Amino acid sequence: MQHLDHDRLVFLALGESVADTGEADHLDTCAHCRDEVETFRHVAGLGAATRTVRDLPDPPEHIWQGIVAEIRAVAEPPAQAETRTKAETRTKAGAGAETRTGKQTETRVEAGAGARVGVPARPGRVAVGGRRRWPRWAVTTGTAAAAAVLGVLGTLAVVETERSTPAPGRVVASGPLAAYGATPSQARGEARVFDDGRLHLHVTDLPAVPGYYEVWLINPNTGAMFSVGVLGDGPDVLLPLPPRADVRAYSVVDISAEQFDNEPAHSGDSLVRGTLTG
Repeated sequence: MQHLDHDRLVFLALGESVADTGEADHLDTCAHCRDEVETFRHVAGLGAATRTVRDLPDPPEHIWQGIVAEIRAVAEPPAQAETRTKAETRTKAGAGAETRTGKQTETRVEAGAGARVGVPARPGRVAVGGRRRWPRWAVTTGTAAAAAVLGVLGTLAVVETERSTPAPGRVVASGPLAAYGATPSQARGEARVFDDGRLHLHVTDLPAVPGYYEVWLINPNTGAMFSVGVLGDGPDVLLPLPPRADVRAYSVVDISAEQFDNEPAHSGDSLVRGTLTG
């Protein structure tokens, strides 16, 4: 049985694409491809979970060395790899000594404007058509590491943004936020609009969602709405409003639960709402 393309399985697992009829039929009958999709979904979940982590210890040095080694080993041209391998062989032969297990000499190779550290090839990598392909375990591990790194960088960016946000001005409109629909009643918050055109939100006890929280302003008379931005993982956020945004007409503040589905429209799943007055 021919399995679905590896990259296609990744897109399906991340929700970036929808399986067509043939792919859906294949997944119904192929346990291998279903397991691959579930593995990628789990890895993506691990990356998303790091968004709530504020303080992380520095990773062990060997973790980064392993990631860099895999990337460089795949990216290194075959001809350059062969040249480096021969040079290492001649060096060892001239020295007349055996390299102890677990200790290998690294050779720095100048490439273009930068320098690249030579890394010994690892077992399990297969050369196909002049290019090296990673084994499936390496792809999964690399994806998890990349997701975790992105999660940490995203958290640091949020913290730095909050630290550098200038103090707001005078409040021109405000209103409480309360649980909406099936949201637990303890979810609540407050919205304030400042005269410099920014919206401050303080929200607590929102239910956990697999996606993210998006902030909207709604015109209660027409139902028209527009997105202001993303709430993030913390209880507070300060968002810029579009120029000439009329908060008297668009007076309803809405926070919705959204999925990573490339759909810009409101999901229809509102968690809290409130009306601005002032």
